[in-house]
Amino acid sequence: MGILDALAGGLVVSCQPLPDEPDDPMRDPYVQARVAAAAVRGGAVAIRANGPADVAAIRAAVDVPVIGLHKHGTAGVFITPTAELAVGVAEAGAHLVAVDGTDRPRPDGRPFADTVAAVHAAGALVLADVSTAAEGVAAVRAGADAVATTLSGYTAASPRRDGPDLELVARLAAAVPVPVLAEGRYRDTGQIALAFAAGAHAVVMGNAVTSPLWITRRLVPATPAGARRRTR
Repeated sequence: MGILDALAGGLVVSCQPLPDEPDDPMRDPYVQARVAAAAVRGGAVAIRANGPADVAAIRAAVDVPVIGLHKHGTAGVFITPTAELAVGVAEAGAHLVAVDGTDRPRPDGRPFADTVAAVHAAGALVLADVSTAAEGVAAVRAGADAVATTLSGYTAASPRRDGPDLELVARLAAAVPVPVLAEGRYRDTGQIALAFAAGAHAVVMGNAVTSPLWITRRLVPATPAGARRRTR
């Protein structure tokens, strides 16, 4: 079975500390590897992870495909923004390397196709994170092996929304001949079902599964103590 075939119809769990929380206690490769192992035991078909250290630790701890990326910076193109970082993630053990596949300028000045070629030469596949259907089509033409809706709502070309972009999932599924991964603001089983109905090959969930910090922040406001904290 191929790497992408292994993802078909399944849940991919993203194991990443919150990017805006440098002191997140979960920010440790060993911890992320344990979280990933628990997710796989629960039925996850693959793991998505950030940074070579986490990718290597998780690859050693699980027997499912690992989607690796390397976030660098906080604005513009920051999901594996250069060919050099992409190759580093592949060399750390990622089966697929997630790369910003939008049409925005890349920090190294190289076209997306160059990064695709470099990752393929390193023995891994490329998952293009996009925000629009047009970007997805262009990424596939440049050689991407799969596309994900990860960046919908995070670029000037895509409106911000509270929930997942199911419309983009459907448009991509109809427009590209490669697997479409539904990612971005998926939080419950109902949304997962809707994504598959829209044509998703797999669904990626992150904070709602793997971040105690994120989950607790969403729950605390419903408590009397949380309400008092808001009024101070």
